[in-house]
Amino acid sequence: MRRPSGPKGLPVIGHLLEMSRDTLGFFERSARDHGDMTAISVGGFPAVIVNHPDLIEQVLVKQNEHFTKNRVFWRQLEALMGNGLFVAEDAEWQRQRKLAAPAFATIPLGSYGPHMVALTERKLDAWQDGQVVDMHREMMALGLQIAARTLLDADVTDDLEAMEQAAYWVIDEVAARFSRPLVVPDWVPLPGHRRYLKGIAHLERMVYRVIADNRTGKNASAGFLSLLMAARDEQGRPMTDKALRDQICNMLLAGYETSALSMAYGFHLLGQHRDIQAEIAAEVEAVAPGRAVTPDDLPHLKHTERAVIEMLRLLPPGWAIGREARRDVRIGDYAIAKGTTVILSPWITQRDPRYFEDPLAFRPDRWAGDFRRQLPRFAYFPFGGGPRICIGNRFAMMEAMLLLATIARRFDVEWLSDRPVSFLPSITLRPVGGIWVRLHRRNPSR
Repeated sequence: MRRPSGPKGLPVIGHLLEMSRDTLGFFERSARDHGDMTAISVGGFPAVIVNHPDLIEQVLVKQNEHFTKNRVFWRQLEALMGNGLFVAEDAEWQRQRKLAAPAFATIPLGSYGPHMVALTERKLDAWQDGQVVDMHREMMALGLQIAARTLLDADVTDDLEAMEQAAYWVIDEVAARFSRPLVVPDWVPLPGHRRYLKGIAHLERMVYRVIADNRTGKNASAGFLSLLMAARDEQGRPMTDKALRDQICNMLLAGYETSALSMAYGFHLLGQHRDIQAEIAAEVEAVAPGRAVTPDDLPHLKHTERAVIEMLRLLPPGWAIGREARRDVRIGDYAIAKGTTVILSPWITQRDPRYFEDPLAFRPDRWAGDFRRQLPRFAYFPFGGGPRICIGNRFAMMEAMLLLATIARRFDVEWLSDRPVSFLPSITLRPVGGIWVRLHRRNPSR
């Protein structure tokens, strides 16, 4: 076995300063200069960046029992995440995954689709021909409405503004904590902490109110929350209200922002390739003439699907995945010590020229034919992989395809090149300053 090489760092802080100045550039240079595995130090804590699909598969699948989520970071989010599916480990995670799985089965997934399309159509009704909008902001608002409608089985239109503000406070603080080298407890009265806790309190009140309405029959439905409330473990026990709250908050954090980012980045890319948008619009009109798109149409929307896959390859909202070694372990020919943080980056691997010709180009048609089957299994992994693959990956793909099809059919979106996009790699890949586009109305038959 051998130990991975890495760039020379500074005493004590290691590579923290260089990473904070240009995180994506640092990862790219590490892969270029040190190959499949790079050893780094983050504030004195040992870490490795793993870049090869076979080694990534070792971490996520073949030896996944030797790795856990990074406990230092996730402990900072206990007030938000509780002990939900996203942070639970071992037997507790398995129990929760089994309870949540029915909500993501085929039949429930299909029932979420009409809500996604209806809310998107409502958003588009407010757009004007020639209007300039921040697509990031627009998709965040739409994504929150969809998340609330599908996760909570509730229409939150009247509460949307306050809910949106609360969600921004929470997400901004989570991003700040991800970038912070030190853990600062919630009780320290920093402005960001106060907004974060206030945002959590607002979301909690709404979640508990909807749970109570479901229990009293005021809001009975067959949606995600209702399926969770109906679930029983091996001893026949239902989830407590606190456990339901934890799951909903976990799903909101894990799904709402990433879905919104995928759409915003998608139209950043499509806004530079309006011919591909036109192909998608024509395809949608041919498959669903004069009517709304439905989940049953998705297998026939090949151009739409390839565009979504390529969006997630080139600009993955989940740009990095972190694990921590539970014990000394061997990954390929490399020795990894217990306690080492292992970082897997779709941003790096999905842009690797060994697997993708012209890797920085937006080329949806590269996914035609059997291209995906020819790739190494973890050359493309926007939703992670192994037992802890994102439980909502099918939900996310359905949402992305339905939104893309619905928007592209009604509007030709032009990215404004004088408003360049830069990226902030936090817990997600966030745009700095928005994604500004001009809307051009199409003339569909409907």
